Amino acid sequence: MKFYKPWIKDNDNKSGIDSLLSWFNVSANNTTDICYIKLIIMNNQILGLHHITAIADNAKRNHDFYTNVLGLRLIKKTVNFDDPGTYHFYFGNETGDPGTILTFFPWEGIGAGKTGTGMATDIGYAVPAGSLEFWADRFNKYNVKQGPVAESFGETFLPFQDPDGLHIKLIVPGKNDNRKPWETNEVKVANATKGFHSIVLTLKNIQATAEILTDILGYRLLKQEGNLYRFITDAIETAAIIDLVELPSGTPGVSAAGTNHHLAFRVKDENSQMEFREKIAGKGLNITHKIDRDYFYSLYFREPGGVLFEIATDNPGFTRDEPLDALGTSLKLPRQYEPARVKIEEILPKLN
Repeated sequence: MKFYKPWIKDNDNKSGIDSLLSWFNVSANNTTDICYIKLIIMNNQILGLHHITAIADNAKRNHDFYTNVLGLRLIKKTVNFDDPGTYHFYFGNETGDPGTILTFFPWEGIGAGKTGTGMATDIGYAVPAGSLEFWADRFNKYNVKQGPVAESFGETFLPFQDPDGLHIKLIVPGKNDNRKPWETNEVKVANATKGFHSIVLTLKNIQATAEILTDILGYRLLKQEGNLYRFITDAIETAAIIDLVELPSGTPGVSAAGTNHHLAFRVKDENSQMEFREKIAGKGLNITHKIDRDYFYSLYFREPGGVLFEIATDNPGFTRDEPLDALGTSLKLPRQYEPARVKIEEILPKLN
């Protein structure tokens, strides 16, 4: 049987999906067949980023910054599965769509970490064209540490740090991003973040990590600028970019507040997830069994460069235990901790 890798560009410079249509001899005007083929692709590929999880030092400060200053919606307030005395916050757009979800473990008093090799070091959010001035002014107003506007891969961005020193960039993407953002009284649609644009992994050597991205997860190398390599998946239009930075003499990072804990790749469902588990295990990597995280199912493995990767499903979603209009308004506990709710609520830091 002929085997096709849709993430590889053909010599005619078509995108992966366009090449696949040509391979099936499907006309670009045949919308029915195109939709069917794209559905096949989506069911069997990584659909970009699902979520990113980072570490904070103070729950209230973390909550206030991301809801009030950055203008994200708190879509779920729960606890760490392994440490129920610590919150697990999920911030995203109105519906908590995959590709918009930034989560935090705010371990009180953990102290500052240090970014370095073997970790995800920079989160990129897509923002509308013309919004960077708004954000620079807003960061000045709230005393947010920020850098000057710069450019990478032809896209302008504004770098800043959250209160714990987590590195984030607001990026004006080269392609139009039609995702609907969450709007607040101070952060309107014209300026609001759309969801993830990209994430940067900093590594001593990118080769083994790049092979995981291309051979297993379906990404392809798009461009290179110096020691920065951009990988992209054609399976989805947004939250589709992984940037690898190669620093052979870099210092390993220290995991604590202001650093990323892991990043999760998105799959449609558990069937697709199990296919990827087989591929990852076949590569000789240790990978967990499926874990129920209440709002998605997870697999975890550490890629050769040291970064913790997760494969997370779309299902069942964040409305399984709260209606859409009430997301994030009450404390939701994993079922095994429900009998201890009163004690847990006493231990958790106050947010108001």
